[in-house]
Amino acid sequence: MDLVAGVDSSTQSTKVLLCRADDGTVVGSASAPHPDGTECNPDHWWAALTSAGRGLLERADAIGVGAQQHGMVVLDSSGAVIRDAMLWNDVKSAPQAAALVSEFGGAAEWAARTGSVPTMSFTVTKLRWLAENEPAHAARVERVLLPHDWLTWRLAGGGPGDGASVEPTTDRGDASGTGYFSPASGAWLPDYAERALGRPVSLPRVAGPSEVVGRTPWGAALSAGTGDNMGAALGLGLLDGDVAVSIGTSGTAYAVTAKESADPTGLVCGFADATGRFLPLACTINAARVLDVTAAMLGVSPAGLASLALAAPPGAGGVTLLPYLDGERTPNRPAANGVLRGLTTSNMTRENLARAAVEAVLCSLADAIEFLRPCGITPARVVLTGGAAKSAAVRQIAPAIFGLPVVVPAAAEYVALGAARQAAWALSGAAEPPAWPASASASASVTYEARATPEVRERYASLRDDAAAWQVG
Repeated sequence: MDLVAGVDSSTQSTKVLLCRADDGTVVGSASAPHPDGTECNPDHWWAALTSAGRGLLERADAIGVGAQQHGMVVLDSSGAVIRDAMLWNDVKSAPQAAALVSEFGGAAEWAARTGSVPTMSFTVTKLRWLAENEPAHAARVERVLLPHDWLTWRLAGGGPGDGASVEPTTDRGDASGTGYFSPASGAWLPDYAERALGRPVSLPRVAGPSEVVGRTPWGAALSAGTGDNMGAALGLGLLDGDVAVSIGTSGTAYAVTAKESADPTGLVCGFADATGRFLPLACTINAARVLDVTAAMLGVSPAGLASLALAAPPGAGGVTLLPYLDGERTPNRPAANGVLRGLTTSNMTRENLARAAVEAVLCSLADAIEFLRPCGITPARVVLTGGAAKSAAVRQIAPAIFGLPVVVPAAAEYVALGAARQAAWALSGAAEPPAWPASASASASVTYEARATPEVRERYASLRDDAAAWQVG
């Protein structure tokens, strides 16, 4: 029986699943934490992978790595990491993002060339930030990798010194989040990276979706790996009409399509997926943490927050929260902050504040779903995942806010599961990924439905639009 391992190296932790290659049955799992923050020394990821993978990776016949998108890992000519990786949630390159959009012909040109209009999350903006703020570091850059590229490279024996001769690889899914790759053609745009950094830089080879890109020292095959959202889509087994919504550290709404997208408004990122298709995606910065800080403010646990929220009426008695606590990416408001509207002496209750927080996160993601429609996506249902999907309030309120049935699949590590499925595909040499049971339609899934509450969306939209006047810059 062949075994495959899938890795999810997220912002917060590394998770490893060991699965049967034929049907995806999980036979082992482990995790290890990462330091919190918007920058991270990649050595912490390697240490976490080594810890979580102990007793699992060496049993695998093939390994796939999924990891957080956009992170900038810069290496010198010896293969050594030059500085801590700037992560997707590092917003300090917002001025550089605006400048690059202007310099390279405007939003429509960016969307046509790269599928996306870059915000501060994209790797290309971090290269420009590095050139302007740390020129000594920028002058040493020989190669730029993404987090999953670096981890796959390390598993293949790459590293400082002799390991620098190992060829790094990436996949088209993760590459499509850099801002210097064309999802439509499947090729790098090296001039975009060069103009951002101010000098030429080496980029990893883009591997095919089912390719074996190398082997570990103990002989396990390594698949191409991918970004976390692409891995989750592969792990979920999304169907036509499905829109996946994940509420974790970030919030995402995405769907798998056969046609590339290029949204000049910048609200939707025209990513590639991990199978040769495309993954239009809208991402929000403020998601589960909004619920966490609200629970902390009210002095309750996450379950306590859910109970409070469900005790309040729809609309939270007129209390509306704009949840842009840490700036926002969709819409692009890096200088934004949170806003509460509608407080009175009669409605300022713990229950209404809890309900307003849940509704705010869901309204933000409902906007994200709507942004996908012009890309040719007609949602039939929402597949809800992420840490906040465990909340009873999120599950019960989501269909009312989204106006769609909401399917909550069985709890699983879908990024790691997708990475493992990719590893099994590479191991098999088949034309398509193995037909593992579709998690989103499995018997363990629960479907939630509710009467739509468009008035809540309307009140939220009014606050969102009014706040735009003072949330610029």
